Amino acid sequence: MTDAARPSTDAPTIAWVSAPGVLRIPFLQTFLPDYDLRRLPTPDVQAVIGWGLKPSAAAGRRLAAARGLPYIALEDGFLRSVGLGEAGATSLSLSVDDLGIYYDATRPSRLERLIETAPDWCDSAMKARARFLVDRIIETGLSKTNMGGPLDRSLLRPGRRVLIVDQTAGDQSIANGLASPQSFLDMVAAARRDEPDAQLIVKRHPAVAAGKKQGCIPPEVLDGLTLIDTDVRGADLLAEVDVVYAVTSALGFEAVLRGLTVRTFGAGFYTGWGLTEDAVHTGRRGVARDLETVAAACLIAYTRYVDPITGRPCTAEWAIERLINLRARADRLAGSWAAVGFAPAKRPPVRRLLNSPKADLRYFGSAARAAAHAQTTGGRMIWWAGKESEATRQAAAAFDGPKVRMEDGFIRSRGLGSDFFGALSVALDDLGVYYDPSRPSRLEALIEVGDVSTRDLTRAAALRERVVETGLSKYNLKGQPPSGWPTDRPRLLVVGQVENDKSILLGCAPDLNTNSGLVAAARADHPDAFLIYRNHPDVLAGNRPGLLDASALDAVDAVADGLDIIDCLNACDRLATLTSLTGFEALIRHKAVSVYGRPFYAGWGLTEDRLDFPRRSRRASLDELVHAALIAYPVYVTPAGWPCEAEDLVEALIKARDTPAPTAPSNQIARWWKGIRASLDRTPPPSY
Repeated sequence: MTDAARPSTDAPTIAWVSAPGVLRIPFLQTFLPDYDLRRLPTPDVQAVIGWGLKPSAAAGRRLAAARGLPYIALEDGFLRSVGLGEAGATSLSLSVDDLGIYYDATRPSRLERLIETAPDWCDSAMKARARFLVDRIIETGLSKTNMGGPLDRSLLRPGRRVLIVDQTAGDQSIANGLASPQSFLDMVAAARRDEPDAQLIVKRHPAVAAGKKQGCIPPEVLDGLTLIDTDVRGADLLAEVDVVYAVTSALGFEAVLRGLTVRTFGAGFYTGWGLTEDAVHTGRRGVARDLETVAAACLIAYTRYVDPITGRPCTAEWAIERLINLRARADRLAGSWAAVGFAPAKRPPVRRLLNSPKADLRYFGSAARAAAHAQTTGGRMIWWAGKESEATRQAAAAFDGPKVRMEDGFIRSRGLGSDFFGALSVALDDLGVYYDPSRPSRLEALIEVGDVSTRDLTRAAALRERVVETGLSKYNLKGQPPSGWPTDRPRLLVVGQVENDKSILLGCAPDLNTNSGLVAAARADHPDAFLIYRNHPDVLAGNRPGLLDASALDAVDAVADGLDIIDCLNACDRLATLTSLTGFEALIRHKAVSVYGRPFYAGWGLTEDRLDFPRRSRRASLDELVHAALIAYPVYVTPAGWPCEAEDLVEALIKARDTPAPTAPSNQIARWWKGIRASLDRTPPPSY
């Protein structure tokens, strides 16, 4: 980054934000730490800030000129968001220009100055960073707004293809790029003249495709051309064409990054550097620059980035990975969701968990109506697996579309679901559900198939080590550490469960499906062990059944109720369980695990299993299991509601340790009232 683009370490410049809408930009102060932002043009103002050359900032530009102050123009960066700004999508990037603005070719801009002076700041390390970014953009098909759908390849004809890029009428970059509506007519005419045998494909702007703006190429000149007037992934199109014709569109820049021939009919920010064939010239520029230099200027030196999940500044590399993950999540959740069987307390957290700019979620009181809506919209029917009713089963059986069961994820929250602490992660399963071994689940399929890249295994290992290092668990309710356990006997921790839990009802043998039976079996298999028993938190809280009978209690050497589960795991030599997630938490801590039921983590060669697993033929590594269970299978949100990755929730839960733990309601009426209040939560999920 150059000194011009790096926030100053001096006292912030007092700046009047001349357009009220700019003050509503998320993370504005994080983007602009070098400015002391003011709402009014007080006498001590040292600069004026506005949004580009928009009319909303005209008063600010006039005041700046009258007082001799610098005007700081803001604009979105070139890798912005998942979703259109017009639809309210939060931007991860911002360009800050104290000379002009990148799309105004009538005068110099800070971006133009950066490219011109590149030898002063763009060394080999900077070019290497730029090359990495370009390669990553090409590899992943990333673009500015990342909302496009897949290309309909039936539109393509064999042979040479030319992409003609339309723009929105009134786009500031057109007139300021020394172009006009005539430029679009000239562009189409040139393509017809110079590419007589090629398929000419016109791509409308996403905002035009969304019906929010008008295009620049009039319908009467489209005869004989292939029109794509839906929002299609730019990368899909660029991969299928031989040459790109553009006026000033940023899609021309994306084509340049991919090494395509680009002919331009206006002065875009990426023209005039020897990388494009230009019909319009600024009278400046004219110096040849390689692709890495231009990319470094645009993507690194000129643009500032914010991580929306942490709210902190970040690098271009980090922002790209965020956009890749957010886009993947948006695509995964895209479409219509018809939800049924969700208790009122679950609805607000579920809405946040299924938040996607491509999704629409509706709740229904009737399973039949939910199925009908999913059928009509071509969407998915979704319900909470553990609360599946007979009516839901019948409606789902009659529905021939996709069906999804939802359950808590394995890193859930800071408090019990039965105490109405909303989930921060959920598993979405389109095959079955992870705790039902009678049929395949999506989690089982992920583990059975494997096919995890080295990159993902490294990520899983790092996540596992972080979870272990910081002592996280599903509910993250702290307790006292164990003391007084002997060291001259093997220490066997037996974890109880809620006995009407679906994982026990569906995943245990009829002769061993209670906590008392588990204690008896564990004692029989390990007669010399010091047996420690720990009740499930919901059982201990009085919310669910599962207390031991008297004979089982006689077999117990110590009770770990109220003790910290992670400290208990660290202090034991072996864990015994029916199907508890604690078995998975013990595995990632390299503890021996004896399993008496059929949980998702058993049957892969990592546990000692009492029962068999006919479908689970693969021997999985621990990190393959971790990747499937904690990364690929669930979806996550931060406590603030932002879509996030497993690592983000882990860090948020670690940070939350500095605040008092949530207090569970002390009685059933209080829990009921907490659920009612949760159902009234109208806080909308963040836009992304």
